[in-house]
Amino acid sequence: MNKKEMLRKWGLPAACVAALLISLWIYRVFFGAVSHVADTAHLYIDTDDTADSVQVKMKRELQTGTTSGFSILAFLTGYEVKTGCYAVRPDENMLRLFLDLKRGRQTPVRLTIPSVRTMDRLAGVLGDRLMMDSATLARQFADTAFCHRYGYDTATLACLFIPDTYEVYWNIDLDSFMQRMQKENKTFWTEERLAKARNAGMTPEEVVTLASIVDEETANNAEKPMVAGMYINRLRTGMPLQADPTVKFALHDFALRRIYHNMLDTDSPYNTYRNIGLPPGPIRIPSVAGIDAVLNHVDHDYLYMCAKEDFSGTHNFARTYREHLANAARYTAALNKRGVK
Repeated sequence: MNKKEMLRKWGLPAACVAALLISLWIYRVFFGAVSHVADTAHLYIDTDDTADSVQVKMKRELQTGTTSGFSILAFLTGYEVKTGCYAVRPDENMLRLFLDLKRGRQTPVRLTIPSVRTMDRLAGVLGDRLMMDSATLARQFADTAFCHRYGYDTATLACLFIPDTYEVYWNIDLDSFMQRMQKENKTFWTEERLAKARNAGMTPEEVVTLASIVDEETANNAEKPMVAGMYINRLRTGMPLQADPTVKFALHDFALRRIYHNMLDTDSPYNTYRNIGLPPGPIRIPSVAGIDAVLNHVDHDYLYMCAKEDFSGTHNFARTYREHLANAARYTAALNKRGVK
């Protein structure tokens, strides 16, 4: 059989096989499932990423065998990196993923604003969850001019943040994020809540500040309206709040389990043993339950409370100082018995 006969016999089948192999390769690199992860994976593309580093992240996060389709598409279209968080479903192909990356069609992330004690801690949480630098955030939160831009000062900025879960873009800039928090704050403070604050003779910021103390005093949501009512009674009578958590905040020692007499003279505007009225701002970002406890406080005539000696996390309330001393003696004895220092 001469060459022409061989070409006629095998040329067409060979061409068909070659076309089939090319088609399979094209399907694999452009239209086959790009992710080998069972659940939805996420690509976080940062400001310092390049096309090469994006491919590295693909291989790591998607456990994909090849990213050649991305290389080809990036070369042909002049790919420019767009930051963001991109969700990749298990059935997603490279062509669709590339188009999302190229057009910046990112996926919102669920951001939970937690009830934390300090703005530094909040900065750390935001730095972990968003494309933000926690150290830069902490400096901004401590900057008077920055806080004034959003209607607060460095002591009251915590009042802006309502603990909840929000959907935001991972690469949101700080100003847009703060504006979003302002919008959520305005939504939270309904006319009903504002009316309750006015009835208590308090501004929303004062409500939040008192709620932060209530949250520190008890984790029992059912008891919080009682605790709030006691502190409101003290405010109305001009009596110092004498709240132990404010001493912890003044000392910046949140691990304290007992407050001793020598600590009560700590020189700080947050020390409610030395200063009458509310501290300059919240001693934590309070929970929604804490805020609503102040707004829906129980009207009673108690002026004192002391943790129960059974360590249940609830309190004994008293109308007179003599009753309070008896409650305090029982609690102190229980602490001593357990060796709590």
